[in-house]
Amino acid sequence: MQIKQSGSQPSAQGPAEYFTGTVRIDAPFAGTEPARVGGAVVTFEPGARTAWHQHPLGQMLIVTAGAGLVQREGGPIEDIRPGDIVWIEPGEKHWHGASPTTAMTHIAIAEALEGKVVDWLEHVADEQYPARSSL
Repeated sequence: MQIKQSGSQPSAQGPAEYFTGTVRIDAPFAGTEPARVGGAVVTFEPGARTAWHQHPLGQMLIVTAGAGLVQREGGPIEDIRPGDIVWIEPGEKHWHGASPTTAMTHIAIAEALEGKVVDWLEHVADEQYPARSSL
């Protein structure tokens, strides 16, 4: 058994290669072999978001604070709030982040397939991101 005490790991900034805006990644975790699960607590400042991406075995998001947005390729932009759980199918192209005016925090959980958890794609263009949200 391992216990990682709260605050024992430094926060990291989400790299500009994969995120637009200010994103903080806290308490990253990963299971020990043969487990494949990993994740982190991710906070997006207003207007911040991921680039388009896919997960080979899918991804689960558990929204814990704020107001956010998520979109799958070809689908509408959907509002997400604290308590919402979002399941993204394996290989589904998508993005997620904060609303334009409110920060959002979620726990992101995904499994690795042959050591790979995510395939990062192009950034979400400003024209694709809404200027306002219904939240």
